[in-house]
Amino acid sequence: MKLLKILLLAAAVAAFVSVPAWADQGVVFLAGLVIIETIFALSWNLLFGYTGLASFGHAAFFAMGAYLTGLALRTALGVPFLLLIVASGILGAVVAAIASLVLLRRTTGIHLAILTLALAEVLRIIISYSTTLGREDGLASIPRPSIDLGFVMLNLSHGTAYYLFLCAIGALLAGLLWVICSGPFGRTLVSIRQDPERAAFIGINVGRYRLLAFTLSGGAAAMSGALYAPWAQIVTPESAHWLHSTQPILASLLGGAYSFWGPLIGTVLFSIINYLTRGLVGASEIVIGTILLIIILAAPSGVAGLLKALGLRLSAGTTNEGKKQ
Repeated sequence: MKLLKILLLAAAVAAFVSVPAWADQGVVFLAGLVIIETIFALSWNLLFGYTGLASFGHAAFFAMGAYLTGLALRTALGVPFLLLIVASGILGAVVAAIASLVLLRRTTGIHLAILTLALAEVLRIIISYSTTLGREDGLASIPRPSIDLGFVMLNLSHGTAYYLFLCAIGALLAGLLWVICSGPFGRTLVSIRQDPERAAFIGINVGRYRLLAFTLSGGAAAMSGALYAPWAQIVTPESAHWLHSTQPILASLLGGAYSFWGPLIGTVLFSIINYLTRGLVGASEIVIGTILLIIILAAPSGVAGLLKALGLRLSAGTTNEGKKQ
């Protein structure tokens, strides 16, 4: 089963890397957005799928990273791009830690979700009135950077070059999140999600682990925003809008919130459905909503949960056949 997962993951990576070889620039751009939104969805699912906390305003952290990177590149401050990505992660992590210190002491559940939504909307309004950040028009004409590795200079100004960079850095960030979630820290978060009172009874500092999860989640979301700014070459206040916050929620529920790779599956599926229905002017939202509703009703645990159940059933069937023989 593990070998199958590795093979499927390797096939997915190879498929993404090969996109520029057979697709036009429009599809390449959409594939780049899928990579960025996947990291964003994985960061959100670290909170919900593992810790049991819901954030309806997670786009705020995405916007912080996008605006920090976009402003630095647009004003040519000379800060290395890799350092900007790290700085965006630190900014998102610090803001998330401060917010969680206030919010998690007083509320969880739906009240926490609503408060994060309110904070994100406040940030969006502040951005829309900021002259430095371009007000409602946002930051346009953001240049794509070059990365000096010492022994070689990587020019990412071309779309294909930056896309391949997205594939590499996206795989790295997803791998780091997987290591975090699959290790002792992730298992502790799952125990807190399942029963916080019992977790506290056996000596787990529930508040501290929730704080750490919120901090890591905010940092990862901000890093996905940092990758977005040079790719889209424009950042607007809509990146902090509540509608953007619904994308990782939908991707996680569609793919499987309790599976680490569920948000990846959900993001890809949602993007494919959205792309195939783009020509249905005026009816695309109805078609997309209907398709997603059918999928969620048919697989309450997400597509990843459905695939896992099918795999277990096939494995059990093979074992029973072996016993009969």
